[in-house]
Amino acid sequence: MKKTSLLAVTLATILFSVLPAMSQPRNQEPVNLPEGDGKNLVEVRCAECHGLDLVTEAGYTRDGWVNVLASMMELPETETKAVVDYLATYFPEKPKIPAVVIAGPASVSIREWLVPTLGSRPHDPLYAPDGSIWWTGQWANVLGRVDPKTGEMKEYPLKTPDSGPHGLAADKAGNIWYTGNSAGLVGKLDPKTGEVTEYRMPDPAARDPHTPIFDRAGRLWFTVQNANMVGRLDPETGDIKLVTSPTPRSRPYGIVMDSKGVLFFVEFGSNKVARIDSDTMEIHEYPLPHADSRPRRLTLTRDDVIWYSDYSRGYLGRLDPETGEVREWPSPGGPKSQPYGIAAIGDIVWYSEAAVSPNTLVRFDPKTEKFQTWIIPSGGGVVRHMMATPEGNLVLACSAVNRVALVEVEDSAQSD
Repeated sequence: MKKTSLLAVTLATILFSVLPAMSQPRNQEPVNLPEGDGKNLVEVRCAECHGLDLVTEAGYTRDGWVNVLASMMELPETETKAVVDYLATYFPEKPKIPAVVIAGPASVSIREWLVPTLGSRPHDPLYAPDGSIWWTGQWANVLGRVDPKTGEMKEYPLKTPDSGPHGLAADKAGNIWYTGNSAGLVGKLDPKTGEVTEYRMPDPAARDPHTPIFDRAGRLWFTVQNANMVGRLDPETGDIKLVTSPTPRSRPYGIVMDSKGVLFFVEFGSNKVARIDSDTMEIHEYPLPHADSRPRRLTLTRDDVIWYSDYSRGYLGRLDPETGEVREWPSPGGPKSQPYGIAAIGDIVWYSEAAVSPNTLVRFDPKTEKFQTWIIPSGGGVVRHMMATPEGNLVLACSAVNRVALVEVEDSAQSD
């Protein structure tokens, strides 16, 4: 993976076709590419950062492959032509779900930055108290920071190779915490010194820490997706406690905390949302009405009502944890739109559709029950997570197009 200079991207300047919602882990199984000019280059260059299955599963126009390649690596002009010609010939564009654009009362501007290490696949974003935007460079083994005011960017290498940084959280002292999804650890970065401290999982079964969040007591909670666990780390002592989700293979995923300090998470491997007691770590589950629901991320509005993205069915869902009542609305992009990253600003719910082309940013007003949508200028490349800022804006990580974004929102309804 080679370095490139910062590229600021605006709505008016970028035309980009979205990459499909590819699987997150790198598949290292052998892949046989079709014979043809450029095959050897594709095998060498593309396999530097990921499995060739990501190539064979994709499909674009020639211009689309040019844009994809440009966000992944820098090659000599002759190699670029050979690679693009080969990919466009043997992996042409596949039918995609078109983005649905719906007008509405809110206005947004979207600024994007291409991260320094191409092909790093920014996974989760973080808005820090100093106004900087952070991201996890999952495939580059770095954490990154951009100052939205100046565009200055910096990446911080991590201690353990191939640790697979995934989720982010900031503590009150300004340290940036991350989950090492591929190395079974939680890490702490001191941005002032670049020093990284690692906390290994006490159980080898807890091999993939996922999404972190701090509670009111300053303890770090995190989901452990494929291990089917939730963990709690005490930063003062380094002690880690783990508890297994009651439902087998339920895959704890997104996690949030309400205004009372109560923690909730979604079970991506089942049709359930769950609450975990911060002291006893006892888990209570809320089954959703549809057996095939697969909630992936969740957020909370000011009334402490849970909103979740139903990735498998293409729905936005609402769960009242006090009553257990569930309501759902079909996402504008349809049943295969794959709602994913989600956040609330006041009483307005925002989320992304990962499988439409280009990816969309979706706004939902619970009072009017109306949607509004925007195309993400870079195409999105699957927005796996988003975060609301105290100023009422959003930060996104646009994974497969190697960008982070700031969405500035003008919306009177979110502060009513």
